[in-house]
Amino acid sequence: MDNRNRVLTTLGHRSGDKVPYDIRFTLPARAKMIDHYGDPDFEAKLGNCFTWLHPHGPGEGFAEVEPDIWADEFGVCWDRHVDKDIGVVCNRLVTPGNVAEFVFPDPNDPLRYECFNDAIASRSETMVLVSLGFSLFERAWTLAGMENVLMAMAANPPFVEMLLDRILEFNLAIIENACAYDIDVFRFGDDWGQQQGLLMGPDFWRRFIKPRFQTMCQAVKARGKFIMLHSCGKVDEIFPDLIECGLDIFNPFQPEVMDVYDIKRRYGADLTFYGGISIQRTLPFGTVAQVKDEVGRLIDEVGQAGGYIASPSHDVPGDAKPENIAAMIEVLQNQ
Repeated sequence: MDNRNRVLTTLGHRSGDKVPYDIRFTLPARAKMIDHYGDPDFEAKLGNCFTWLHPHGPGEGFAEVEPDIWADEFGVCWDRHVDKDIGVVCNRLVTPGNVAEFVFPDPNDPLRYECFNDAIASRSETMVLVSLGFSLFERAWTLAGMENVLMAMAANPPFVEMLLDRILEFNLAIIENACAYDIDVFRFGDDWGQQQGLLMGPDFWRRFIKPRFQTMCQAVKARGKFIMLHSCGKVDEIFPDLIECGLDIFNPFQPEVMDVYDIKRRYGADLTFYGGISIQRTLPFGTVAQVKDEVGRLIDEVGQAGGYIASPSHDVPGDAKPENIAAMIEVLQNQ
């Protein structure tokens, strides 16, 4: 069984010959593991189950406009003096006064998709995943400011509605273009949670986010693709809503904010979970033995009868111990 069929089997909630897995790294963690293995090409040998594609232009949609200040294709500036992977937003572009006229990038620009055919042709028996990050709430707050968007949900709903509708229109065009290719999964990245619950609460989420997320899910399903959502934090109170929307795969499945074993028992008939390996506790602070125990238990219990893709609960962070990362990889590869 190859990795693509392992994923299809687990998405069908059936057990395969092994639990599929996928491991991604932040820049500092990647550098550590290159040193640990003495191999700059170690990632190509991991056995990951996905080939990832991103629908943006050259330079991953970013250009360095000042030292360690990067502008994305919307014009949002990200200060990467500390966080080299993403950064911190340091400007504000959209207000209630200009939301209708603000110029969005062109979702139909063929440069966004020019690498797709070559990547799909060299997929090497993996699932092909297209990832659209900052897909609704995150795109809104990066453009208008998180505090401004959250306050406007209560004080100026028409502004939030218009901003999210404009983002939705952009996203639907990306979906239409990307799903015309021979891909398997369309992934939305949109962090709605923190460690104790939804950032905007369930009522505002259901008012502003759910109907637009459901529209995007319907567009993906109409084109015969699977849907993955990445949403950090404690968002399990809306799992029934996500199932209603048509979600197939939930990530990152954080063990620090939800009981992953109970969640699998409760929702495992409808959702496949991707993640579960602790990046806040075990990989940075645990022992090699603890890492092996945690990964083995996840494979045995959460992976039982399918519905699981093993992975760290986010890109491996820079403070994870190389020996712990290597132990995780060893267990996953030697199932």
